Amino acid sequence: MADDVVYTSKVRIERVKGPLRRAYLPVETEPIFLGVHSEVAEHYKVDPNVHEPHATTLDYLAAAAAG
Repeated sequence: MADDVVYTSKVRIERVKGPLRRAYLPVETEPIFLGVHSEVAEHYKVDPNVHEPHATTLDYLAAAAAG
């Protein structure tokens, strides 16, 4: 049947501080960090001297779509 669920991704996200998130993804042994950088950090007025730059969720979505 076309309506059968084939896969459900089990992902857990933890807020660390400010824009920084820790993401636990299937199969990966270590979490990845999500945050903001460059123009995104500037848009949200995030000081790069306070919060280390990390790839955004949008960066991961773009990579997944391109892959």
